[in-house]
Amino acid sequence: MTLMKQFLGAAATLALTAGVAAADPAIIFDLGGKFDKSFNEAAFSGAERWAKETGGTYKEIEIQDEAQREQAVRRLAESGANPVVMAGFAFADALTKVAPDFPETKFAVIDVDWLDLPNVLQISFAEHEGSYLVGMMAGLASKSGTVGFVGGMDVPLIRRFGCGYAQGVKAVNPDANLVMNMTGTTPAAWNDPVKGAELAKGQKAQGADVIYAAAGGTGIGVLQAAADEGILSIGVDSNQNYLHPGSVLTSMLKRVDNAVFDSFSAGAELETGKVNVMGLANDGVGYAMDENNASLVTADMQAKVDEAAAKIKSGELVVHNYTSDDTCPAATF
Repeated sequence: MTLMKQFLGAAATLALTAGVAAADPAIIFDLGGKFDKSFNEAAFSGAERWAKETGGTYKEIEIQDEAQREQAVRRLAESGANPVVMAGFAFADALTKVAPDFPETKFAVIDVDWLDLPNVLQISFAEHEGSYLVGMMAGLASKSGTVGFVGGMDVPLIRRFGCGYAQGVKAVNPDANLVMNMTGTTPAAWNDPVKGAELAKGQKAQGADVIYAAAGGTGIGVLQAAADEGILSIGVDSNQNYLHPGSVLTSMLKRVDNAVFDSFSAGAELETGKVNVMGLANDGVGYAMDENNASLVTADMQAKVDEAAAKIKSGELVVHNYTSDDTCPAATF
């Protein structure tokens, strides 16, 4: 889909004319689209769950390039959508320009926690907590003692994933070796599965036998390459275990679906002007177990990970958050 089907041509998907309630919620997906099998698809799942449970309709836009961000946010606000939800931190600048022009419209943005706008709900996640758990699993599953991490765009958010992961690995194997790579420094890094596959193969050549991908659509290439090379991978955001049954050790769940569902459910009554942090304690992050990875995770592995999760929830165990001071005690990027 192009940008709102060039904003006017997709009446079946996004109507801006008669027949659609003025208060329909709306969502804008980030680059990579709503079927990226990762972050955007998690957001899409939340919107679809809301529509199914309520019988309501919503508007949507899949942007095609960076230049469309502000235009997309503004056009949805002009259409009467309320609230308007944005999937990704890259919408922050556009939101800063648009939100003040529509004080009666509620906005929600995921992966942002630094704005000061009264009609905006910022939703952030404790990715370091969920990543710690899958890091433990990687450390316990690795036979070589070397594990890998492939991030998408090199930004503090993704370093938070990597740092949490490294801490989890080191918690169960202090002598483990970590190979850490980022895909790039531009938004194109989120949608480059070929580069992801190349990085995964390079990490295997350095001895990695478990690789965690936190790279959006790029991660699909990481998971594919790991399966092809006979090593394990770890998915992210959505449950990606099904993509390569028996090869994906687990997936770090980031409940973007819940964030979208809750925002849509609140509608025009969405509580704004604050930051909601979703972590282990409120089921904002976690790890995936199902029939696709059951043979890879022993009862002992799961028990150790669950014990750590309980300690994190209670506050007994604190996972260092990279974005608190831009340092990582367990790895070098």
